[in-house]
Amino acid sequence: MGIFIDKNTKVIVQGITGKQALFHTKNMLNYGTNIVAGVTPGKGGQTVEGVPVFNTVEEAKAKTNANASVIFVPAKFAADSILEAVNSELDVVVCITEHIPVQDMVKVRHYLKGKKTRVIGPNCPGLMTTDECNIGIIPGTIHKKGHIGIISRSGTLTYEAMYQMSNAGIGQSSIIGIGGDPIKGTDFLDVLEAFNADDETKAVLMIGEIGGNAEEDAAAWIKANMKKPVAAFISGRQAPPGKRMGHAGAIISGGKGSAADKIKALNAAGIEVADTVAHMGETMIDTLKRAGIYDECHNG
Repeated sequence: MGIFIDKNTKVIVQGITGKQALFHTKNMLNYGTNIVAGVTPGKGGQTVEGVPVFNTVEEAKAKTNANASVIFVPAKFAADSILEAVNSELDVVVCITEHIPVQDMVKVRHYLKGKKTRVIGPNCPGLMTTDECNIGIIPGTIHKKGHIGIISRSGTLTYEAMYQMSNAGIGQSSIIGIGGDPIKGTDFLDVLEAFNADDETKAVLMIGEIGGNAEEDAAAWIKANMKKPVAAFISGRQAPPGKRMGHAGAIISGGKGSAADKIKALNAAGIEVADTVAHMGETMIDTLKRAGIYDECHNG
């Protein structure tokens, strides 16, 4: 059990014949992810790592009954690849590609209205339901099966949080990297709502960063609706105003989007925020103890 994907998810890799896609396809297959097809226009009929390659997503879905895809195509083609998957009515589309023009993603986001497909990303590490399915580039060796959901704008901080909690005996249910771009398919609120309804998830760690107001919106939603304890970390505390730090969405502008603003909003919602990256695991443990569910979530 988990959110968005599970052991029965059938995955297409768009751009499977590329170097990065091939590397991560091998890792996903080794994890046990059910990759049923690849798509590279003009290379249909080939086989990559035992996976049949098709020219289009539509053809791949028709032949394999796939219901998810992961996109490893260059930025200038990525938006069209997302739309192709959406038009094939897949349930979940994960876009790993970074540097997609914002204007392209604005069009994609508008097109998604009323469609059944959930897009995660772009510029994200993907998502994982532990011991069942791993779609994207999340390392498959640092997690521990358990009851903590992780949602993050940062890929590397996601991995660090997983590592810290696993070493402390605190396992994870699902891990979702939503990406650091200003326009994306899935945001904090979407994932928080899913975690709130997931019986396997007992608590959540939310990892945000400077830029935008998504964390402030999430804090307000958590205060009003969340039934499960939440801990958090906000990166970029030392970032100067007007300077982008790492992700395209990580920029403080107009006096809004600072780490202080976000931490203040989270604290006001009763959420403990880790002081440094090194304290994410400790803060999650403190939150579990205060909620009285540490023993339930600790598995050695």
